[in-house]
Amino acid sequence: MRQRDFTIVQILHYGKDETPMLECIIVDVECDGVPSKNSVGIRYRERLALCVSGNPKLLVEVLALRKDFPVLMHQNQGIPGAPASLCLYFEPEAAVMRTWTPQSFLRRIQWWLEKSARHELHPADQPVEHLFFATKYELVLPWNFPALHKSAEHRFVIARSPERPDGGFTCFLEAIPRDAAIKTGTTAPIELVLPPIVHGFVERDPATLGQLADILSRRGIELLPTLRAILQARVGENGVAASADDKSTVVLLHIPLCRAEGENPVGMAHRAFVLMVGGLELGVATGALFVLEKKYFRAVGLIDAKPTTEWCTQPLLPMTVLRRNDAVAARTQSGIADEGPLGVLIGAGSLGSAMLNLWGRAGWGRWTVIDKDHIKPHNLSRHTAYSQHIGCSKASVVADLHAAAMGRATEVTPLDADASDFSPGAVTDALSNAKLVIDASTTLEYPRAASAVDHFARHFSAFVTPTGNAAVLLAEDALRHIRLRTLEAQYYRALIQENWGSNHLAGNASSFWSGASCRDISMVLSYSRIMGQASTLAEQIPAAVAQDSAMIRIWQRDPVRGAVEVHDVSVATERRMELGEFALFIDADAERQLRDMRAQGFPNETGGVLLGYYDFNISAVVVVAGLPPPPDSKSSPGSFERGVAGLAEAVAEASRRTAGVVGYIGEWHSHPPGHSASPSRDDLLQLVHLALGMADDGLPAIQLIVGEQDLQILQGTVK
Repeated sequence: MRQRDFTIVQILHYGKDETPMLECIIVDVECDGVPSKNSVGIRYRERLALCVSGNPKLLVEVLALRKDFPVLMHQNQGIPGAPASLCLYFEPEAAVMRTWTPQSFLRRIQWWLEKSARHELHPADQPVEHLFFATKYELVLPWNFPALHKSAEHRFVIARSPERPDGGFTCFLEAIPRDAAIKTGTTAPIELVLPPIVHGFVERDPATLGQLADILSRRGIELLPTLRAILQARVGENGVAASADDKSTVVLLHIPLCRAEGENPVGMAHRAFVLMVGGLELGVATGALFVLEKKYFRAVGLIDAKPTTEWCTQPLLPMTVLRRNDAVAARTQSGIADEGPLGVLIGAGSLGSAMLNLWGRAGWGRWTVIDKDHIKPHNLSRHTAYSQHIGCSKASVVADLHAAAMGRATEVTPLDADASDFSPGAVTDALSNAKLVIDASTTLEYPRAASAVDHFARHFSAFVTPTGNAAVLLAEDALRHIRLRTLEAQYYRALIQENWGSNHLAGNASSFWSGASCRDISMVLSYSRIMGQASTLAEQIPAAVAQDSAMIRIWQRDPVRGAVEVHDVSVATERRMELGEFALFIDADAERQLRDMRAQGFPNETGGVLLGYYDFNISAVVVVAGLPPPPDSKSSPGSFERGVAGLAEAVAEASRRTAGVVGYIGEWHSHPPGHSASPSRDDLLQLVHLALGMADDGLPAIQLIVGEQDLQILQGTVK
């Protein structure tokens, strides 16, 4: 042996000499890094057994042969009285075997002994390892178990899942009202509360019910009388018949934890075991019950009702104790520190349902969902709903799916209503009381209407383009100085003026009829694209919420290579101007571009077409951009006559890029240096001609004049 710190004492073979089932190498190991007289109790020299299995896929097991070797946290689960089994690795066996060598293995043993002796190996609150003795049985506690355990209004029952192919099963601890009857398919656990112990104390799990009784007896609890009383309490005066559900018994230990001896408990640990025998049979074995004519009765006051020794030898199998996720656990597992806002989600369609599913499973936010639509068969191709939800309201469906994932640890409040109805009621209350509203409705009505309501919460708008190749996020600033209405207009201007906007909103490849109505048309779009964009938005929206500034951001995906480009659009403030029955909105960047074109035309006047859109639902006209003068325009220091070369094509291109939203709304022109924006006689005559031209479409005409310091908007209407 080349390792000088290891000395071979003996080699043992078990099984046939030619093909031994197990070979044990007894060694003494010396560790210079083990502190003398350490509080853990590990010595400088320890005797170990290196157990090599005949199965090459199994790791070498290391047993500490000293009888008083300390029971430590990072040890494999064993039985009382057996040698301690050192758990050397954190990774699964297959991962360890990829790089395992005898030399590194021996160094790992010394590392384990030295780290354990210095209290540096294992977090004090991590459970005992079950690497080699992994259990096939699980007990899942409710997410709010500590509160339920303290409640006098509840008691617990055990519901058991069907047996798995590996022979194991999962049990669920469920709380029911204390006076409620136990339902078919559930049984009551045997619960025992132990005296407090100091945090970090470790004891090996018992292998039999008798060994558990011995452990409890050392702590001042006599198991048999307690067990008999619990089992008798389950049987009424008239006895009970055997039940097919009574085929196993779960023992649940509640162990209060203290930081130091004599201090009050600061937490609760739980250990669970399963007996492969029903409570009724266990009652007979313990002398608590007797059988008469296939019914079980209490053995109270009967002389011959004495326990047999069978109960002591009943195998007691450890169960892994798990707990359902609450919001904190979900965030921890998802790597999210922020608990998220009190939020409202507008729209529970494909995108909205996917984002809510991601946020719900991550424990981010407390949500109210508003949607007036219901699930139709075609929705299932790209919605989180299932076939049994057809005909149900979308808001209720996503709330139910959230509850199925989170077990009521967090809840989604559904509102089956029109989000654009701002009359007093639940919708307006939710929008006013929230800290954040996410609009995923894919409509223009809601974000434009909500922009006019001052007391609503901060709004974001998220949507996916018709092909599913891009996701868009419009985010108001925290104080709502910049609202969705102007962010929409600035987004359109970027589409018109930037190269990436050329086919950004291009129509989908095809559509299909989802119903008999002429309006029942749906786009062809795969669920994978929805989920890809939903994942991006669900991750990026929390980051945007953490910032106070407004944002316009686009994620453009190349469907061939899967690459994603990110485009940020600068955000500007908005100006509102009254025009009779309309309000006109123009942002500072649109003004700046007009002034830049005015300066470029000096000393002459200049001008061009004004692009934007009307919305009669909110009595507004929104300026998106001004086009530069066509090349055939005529200008001088005192006049400007707009040309027409390429103008129709430019307006049509702007409309195409914005999916028909942006179009011609009027004209703009500048006044020369030193002049204000006050209209001249020629300007008023031009406005009359504009109004006559727009009258064919029933729209007012807009004339915008850019002066030295000011800007004026004129509206012409033919009545």
